[in-house]
Amino acid sequence: MADNSALQRIRNIGIIAHIDAGKTTTTERILFYTGRTYRLGNVDEGTTVMDWMEQERERGITITAAAISASWRDYKVNIIDTPGHIDFTAEVQRSLRVLDGGVVVFDAVAGVEPQSETVWRQADRYHVPRICFVNKMDRMGANFWRTIQMIRDRLNGRPIPIQLPIGVEDTFEGVVDLIEQNAWYFTDQLGAQPEIKPIPADMVEEAAEHRDHLLAALAEVDDNLMEKYVHGEEVSTEEIVEALRKATIGLELVPVLCGTALRNKGIQPLLDAVVAFLPSPLDIPPMEGFNPYTDEMEQLPPDPDGPLAALCFKIVGDPYMGRLAYLRIYSGTLRNGSVYQNANKEKKERIGQLVRMRANQREEMSEVSAGDIAAVLGLKQTFTGDTVCDLKSTLILENIAFPEPVISIAIEPRTKADQDKLSNALQRLAEEDPTFRVRFDSETGQTLIQGMGELHLEVLIDRMLREYGVRANVGRPQVSFRETISRRIEHEGRFVRQSGGRGQFGVVNIILEPLNRGEGVVFENKIIGGAIPREFIPAVEQGIREAMEAGGATGYPLVDIKATLVDGKYHDVDSSELAFKIAGSMAVREGVQRAGSTLLEPVMKVDIVVPDNYAGDVIGDVASRRGKIDGMEPHSQGMQAIMTHIPLAEMFGYATGLRSSTQGRGTFNMEFDHYEEVSAEIAKRILGTD
Repeated sequence: MADNSALQRIRNIGIIAHIDAGKTTTTERILFYTGRTYRLGNVDEGTTVMDWMEQERERGITITAAAISASWRDYKVNIIDTPGHIDFTAEVQRSLRVLDGGVVVFDAVAGVEPQSETVWRQADRYHVPRICFVNKMDRMGANFWRTIQMIRDRLNGRPIPIQLPIGVEDTFEGVVDLIEQNAWYFTDQLGAQPEIKPIPADMVEEAAEHRDHLLAALAEVDDNLMEKYVHGEEVSTEEIVEALRKATIGLELVPVLCGTALRNKGIQPLLDAVVAFLPSPLDIPPMEGFNPYTDEMEQLPPDPDGPLAALCFKIVGDPYMGRLAYLRIYSGTLRNGSVYQNANKEKKERIGQLVRMRANQREEMSEVSAGDIAAVLGLKQTFTGDTVCDLKSTLILENIAFPEPVISIAIEPRTKADQDKLSNALQRLAEEDPTFRVRFDSETGQTLIQGMGELHLEVLIDRMLREYGVRANVGRPQVSFRETISRRIEHEGRFVRQSGGRGQFGVVNIILEPLNRGEGVVFENKIIGGAIPREFIPAVEQGIREAMEAGGATGYPLVDIKATLVDGKYHDVDSSELAFKIAGSMAVREGVQRAGSTLLEPVMKVDIVVPDNYAGDVIGDVASRRGKIDGMEPHSQGMQAIMTHIPLAEMFGYATGLRSSTQGRGTFNMEFDHYEEVSAEIAKRILGTD
């Protein structure tokens, strides 16, 4: 390895949490204390560095995952501040895919909230080691120990406190460090000069007890510490740090710290914990790449001198600079001006400009090596999930999977001049956001845009107007339904045109049968004896898949169907790929018509938090929306959390209704859960065919 010391001093971390837990404020404080900014950014005042989009500053929420580099105690820390709102979950997902570690921020009053569970599950899926920061310790109702218990109960985590809060709510003034056995007091207004003093006399016993809990937890996962702990020997600070680092990276324990970012308390110890416990690129298993020439997986250790392998995890369209591609370099070195290849598309790409991002500002670089994150200008063919590699060594890194959009809106330009602007804006936005889809409905002549929720599409439409100057008429949100079949059927598709000259001839026999929910569309070829020549089989499959996408009786895409090609006929002269493609398409359309299709609707997991005295009304309202109550539990003081599943078709305008029925105190979090069959009566009501 060329330069292990440099790699050991890199931390690629994400700040992840539920909406309003204080991620962006925490990140802003990190930037201030690391010298990246010279004034404290404030979300409420719209002065943050990370939330730089106009929509983010107006709404006080994070929409895109902003990336920034900072330094702390000679360590390079690449930070990605991710959104908390479920509509922008793709931003969290793609960030977690390229991060080495995460800081999960919790609100000390609310504890573990619904979106906290979602991001925790995503971090589990990508095996991302994490530390927890219990924020807002100065707020009324803050409870450090309740939050820790919720991490155990709801997230199945193994949290281990490495700090104790000194005071609570308005008396919170600092933290006790259980590892170093001292106390940090944040007395000055900026919190830039913390005072380190002995542990307060009234907390010595409590600190000793919790330090013993810490040592006991470490002894369970570290044999060396077990030996010392059992024999009552003294354990040094270095040994504790080393054992806790190993346990954190191995996903066995999660260190928990506390503070209040808004009041500038507890951020420096959090930064120390990031460099002490979260992994460097050397501490995580090497990334694996697929070699299309050998059909084998190859390991890619983070070696700056190795073959280049970089994953594009985000595209940002800049109205002035063009396309900016964010890359995580797993192996090799990316150099300015050099030519590489997009392994997924087998196309050459030249690096126009290599930059390190400071939120929306840029610092030019000549090269960036393995383990680091950078942004590149000039990549024309590269999109989210694509691999950039050397011209001579083709390796494809695992792609990023995104959820399907569940809501659509019709959009049309107001004037002819807006038409071209709209096409350009839609193309740019679709490049940036993999969960944003554009579809042209040939029957109605409308352009439909699809996304993850009302807020998601609202923000995208707002961006079209502001960034691209598009004036458009926007329809009402529509649910993205699906169709399927409920019984097995065999059908023949014939496309025969033989009236003199070169004709068209294609006949296919397919069996259509229903699959389990979520299995998608499956094609199987069971042709034997050359009933259809092999070169025409891909055309049949293409026709079948296009017909499924075009939809059944109601025009919604067909899903969860297996199509098996069992027989067919061809003509030596008149058969062609086009004929078999059309025959495959006709077989599906006519077969589904015979089998009879059923409507599937998206059902959302909705978690509602309301004051105790409004819980009954809210439960009644959920029932009226065809919802199912999964459970209830106390949330925070005087508040109840109600877990439900509700069809998306019944959720439009719910935010306004909930606010008015709870005097503005109710909140909810919604994410797609599954598709479910709709009864015939409800299907008629939904589709307006009563």
